[in-house]
Amino acid sequence: MKLSDQPRRILLIDDNADARELLGMGLELQGHTVTTADGGMAGVALAARFRPDCILLDLGMPEMNGYEVAAALRGSAGLEEVTIVALSGWNDPATLARAHTAGFDYHLTKPAGFDEIERILRGEFPRLARPPLR
Repeated sequence: MKLSDQPRRILLIDDNADARELLGMGLELQGHTVTTADGGMAGVALAARFRPDCILLDLGMPEMNGYEVAAALRGSAGLEEVTIVALSGWNDPATLARAHTAGFDYHLTKPAGFDEIERILRGEFPRLARPPLR
């Protein structure tokens, strides 16, 4: 596994403590600076201070789901261009379309692999496409 060209600042937002800890530790071992939040509101506040290069964001969270968080991040000054990656157990067309509309750049099905994340960081992973109109 080739590391991305440079270490990145990554914000990981997930309400599942075990998943958050495991993914965060793995990314730190790859040389990235990782900060975590256990929910949407905390993640939005932290993103404004941390100024990450990439945000890995769980879709299914209580209080504020990932779609709401992505929309809030896209509306925050200085975070309009940050790379936002959806992490979800769902990978159906409706989920992908909703993620695209909310402002996500990428979608990974849980459990997300480190190779997939590194490919995103290197710009080698396909971005979410606008779903076709029906």
